[in-house]
Amino acid sequence: MTQLNFDQDGLVPVIIQDSETKQVLTLAYANQEAIDKTMENGETWLYSRSRQELWNKGATSGNTQKVISVKADCDADAVIYEVIPNGPACHTGEQSCFNETIYGDSKTSAGDMLEELKVLIRNRQSEMPEGAYTTYLFEEGIDKICKKVGEEAAEVIIAAKNRDAEELSLETADLFYHVMVLLQEQGVDLDKVMAVLKERHQTKTTSK
Repeated sequence: MTQLNFDQDGLVPVIIQDSETKQVLTLAYANQEAIDKTMENGETWLYSRSRQELWNKGATSGNTQKVISVKADCDADAVIYEVIPNGPACHTGEQSCFNETIYGDSKTSAGDMLEELKVLIRNRQSEMPEGAYTTYLFEEGIDKICKKVGEEAAEVIIAAKNRDAEELSLETADLFYHVMVLLQEQGVDLDKVMAVLKERHQTKTTSK
């Protein structure tokens, strides 16, 4: 195992990143004991410089994090915890502590947006908040969800036939959303769909 290079206080900075969306959630610090406990039980353990003690993320708030991997940088003086978060990472209630752009235009890629939507839908199914449309779909069940997928697919076709770019964008977004709900209801991860697309692309590329 890589030997980490701790600073004079025995700490290394820890970047905590969502393993699915790749969103940076927060920056914290850890000592050797925190690193060891993280790798032993698969939960985020850190070191609080203000309190000068170890702390287990989510032990009080319930916003725990399942650690998928711990990675060191090339100089072994910083690490990344890739995690599956159970709730917001920031004490303000935001998903990430990095939520204010102070320079430039922060853009979200299509892949990132689909990953964020997947996580949102998964959380809706887990929490079932009252009044949410996604909750309604899960409560109604597979027949209702399939019906909505069919309806939205038909709306996409109509918009395309009408050469209405604006309507086509709106209806395609609706279709994507309902297909994502369907995948979640069926327990089929988006990554599995992407893997199929990747395999097909590679097959066609190598066969040329």
